[in-house]
Formats: sequence, structure tokens, C-alpha cells
Amino acid sequence: MKADNGAALPRKTYESELLRLQTELAKLQEWVRTTGARLVVVFEGRDAAGKGGTIKRVTEHLNPRIARIVALPAPTERQRTQWYFQRYVEQLPAAGEIVLFDRSWYNRAGVEHVMGFCTKEEHQRFLRQCPIFERMLVEDGVLLRKYWFSVSDAVQQERFQRRLEDPLRRWKLSPMDLESITHWEAYSRAKDEMMVHTDISEAPWYVVESDDKRRARLNMIAHLLSTMPYHEVSPTALRLPERPAPTGYERPPRDLQTYVPDRTADL
Repeated sequence: MKADNGAALPRKTYESELLRLQTELAKLQEWVRTTGARLVVVFEGRDAAGKGGTIKRVTEHLNPRIARIVALPAPTERQRTQWYFQRYVEQLPAAGEIVLFDRSWYNRAGVEHVMGFCTKEEHQRFLRQCPIFERMLVEDGVLLRKYWFSVSDAVQQERFQRRLEDPLRRWKLSPMDLESITHWEAYSRAKDEMMVHTDISEAPWYVVESDDKRRARLNMIAHLLSTMPYHEVSPTALRLPERPAPTGYERPPRDLQTYVPDRTADL
């Protein structure tokens, strides 16, 4: 993968490398399961920066009972009265699990701060407490990786426009996303301040350049794998059993059940 960074990555190259990396992710998953490791991956960044698409490729061939995506809605009235990190703590992995946060506790450093959904005092408290919180996670053995997806304003604008015109992707675009266009610099300042306080040695931030989605996905997955102390675990030996001889079972008449019509016959 040494193509010129200014050129679009060829699809064939992308798909071949993605499959190789996804095979390694499957090995990582089995290592997490058998060793009882706890892995947390935080995905943050601009709207339309490619977080969701990358998460989809990470989890595409993983076991959903082991690798779980967390994308929390707005907090309830009760949750607003809790310690800010409390509802995120409830989502953390147990032994042998992987949790991928599609946005995380860093909402307070970004959208909540910029859009005025939290007070200045709450924002400053978050910036003080977050490094402590993350150090506690790492000290307890959690493998914490944090990725910030960076996209230019021009590319973001193009992606927003495509979402507006595509009925299959319009759900990805919310009024809050559109408002982020008019708060571009405010979000930039908020991100810079967040980085100053939370880019710590125990849990550093890794920035993913994502104007090219294909490159971003491959680069992020490759980096994640490079930071993991995993190794290939020999799979449990499995063998298909012999089918037993029939004992006289007869299937009920088809007209006793309701079947899905064969829509494909009309294609």
C-alpha cells in the first residue's frame, strides 16, 4: 500500500488489504476471548468523517457477542443527574469482550460544549476528570485506544450533500450535523482544548486523516492491530458428526404453514 497519498486508493488494492486486516481482526478477537482481555476502542471526530464506515469494517466479520458497538442516545433526565461518566462505565467490557464506542464520553468536550448543552463548569470538570478516569481504566487492565477522525471542511460539505440526496443514507444526517457547518471553528477550538488535556501517555490520541475513506479505514485498522499484543490462537478442533439414519419422520404438508412468497421469481 504505497500508492501516492494524493491519488485515490484503487478498489482492488483496498479490498485485498481490507480482507487481510479483517482476518487479523478475527485473530485478535480470538486472542481477546481466550485471554480474557478487555478492549475499548473510542471513535471520535467530525461529523461525516468516516467513523461509522470504519466501525462497520472492523466488526463486519467479528462475533457480535464478543465485539459490541456502543452508540448511546442523548441521556435521560435521570442520567443527567448521575456522575457524567456513569452511563459509559455501564457499557465497558467484561473479560473477553471488545467494545467500540461510536462517540463516547468525549461528547462533553465536543458537541455538548460547543452547542451549550453543558455548563462551562461541567466542561472544565470533564477536562480535569477525564484523564483520571482513563488512567483508572488502563491501570485496571483495560486496553484503551482512542482515534480522532479528521476531515476537511470541503470534503465534509461534499459528504453532507451526498447524504441529503441519497435516501439510503439520509438517516445519517441530523439537524445537529448541519449546524456543525456553522460552528466549524468552534469545534476546532474545542478539539484542540480537548487534546491538550486528554492526550495522555497512558491513553494517547491517534489522529486518522480521513478525506480518503478507504485509506482511513485501512490505516486505522492496521494501527489498532499494531498496538495489540495479540497472537494467533489455535482454534478448537471441530469435526462434523455423521448424520444418523432416518427414523420415519415425515414433514407436515406445506399448506399448513405460511411461506414467504418467492419474489425473486418476478425478477
